[in-house]
Amino acid sequence: MKNPLTLGFSPCPNDTFMFYPLVHGLVDTGGHSFNERLEDVETLNRLAVKGVLDVTKVSYAALGHIREQYALLRAGSALGRGCGPLLIAKQACDPASLVGKTIAIPGRYTTAHLLIRLYNPELTTFLEMPFHEIMDAVMTGRVDAGVIIHESRFTYRGFGLTQLVDLGAWWEAETGLPIPLGGIVAKRELGAEVIMAIERALAEGVTYARANPEVAAAYICEHAQEMSAEVCSAHIGLYVNDFSQSLGEEGEQAIQELLRRAEALGIVPASQEPLFI
Repeated sequence: MKNPLTLGFSPCPNDTFMFYPLVHGLVDTGGHSFNERLEDVETLNRLAVKGVLDVTKVSYAALGHIREQYALLRAGSALGRGCGPLLIAKQACDPASLVGKTIAIPGRYTTAHLLIRLYNPELTTFLEMPFHEIMDAVMTGRVDAGVIIHESRFTYRGFGLTQLVDLGAWWEAETGLPIPLGGIVAKRELGAEVIMAIERALAEGVTYARANPEVAAAYICEHAQEMSAEVCSAHIGLYVNDFSQSLGEEGEQAIQELLRRAEALGIVPASQEPLFI
């Protein structure tokens, strides 16, 4: 058995669902084993920027900052339609009225942050905080609005909050493409053979998880904190799809377009490195 690779992913149900077969030896990993590290996605983004992990989940916005060091895998992505971040507030208002006001975001390197900047470059006053604190910050008036992700999509109405913009729907209308939220990257220094073995194993793991959804149930619940079973199931159903199996031509096009727009605004540096090995 080869030395274990460090593997980062989030405790969110879609990630634990997809990675369970990989880290528990239920698929052929080509002789590779993994030391997993579960962290909030922005923590993973920052670890990737520092080059800490061999293989990790990152936001697609973060990918724009790490292309020299990491290659993207074609399996394991959170990418699709009807699954983008939401801009919310206590009361309905014109989103343009938020110029100069404070908007909570779930991290500098998140796709949520990138999307709100692409949506309206005049929105520039942001406050970073853990994603699960954003709704409370909006409710208490600590911020004027917030960009929510993950399970908050399913629960914000219960807190009396109002959606101002569905940033995923805006992106789809603007580009005709699905919204790329997060993907899996591997250090280029691992080499093509290792990276391709991991990609194949992850794709097989997604296939296995979708065919046997009950196998990982206890593992998912262990890491889902206080999320209800219904929200957990909805979360997986929304973020794990055919693009998670393989990006395909449309998925790759969506990622390239997101990075192109980010480069055009100077949000991420330009790179000549190919996305994939």
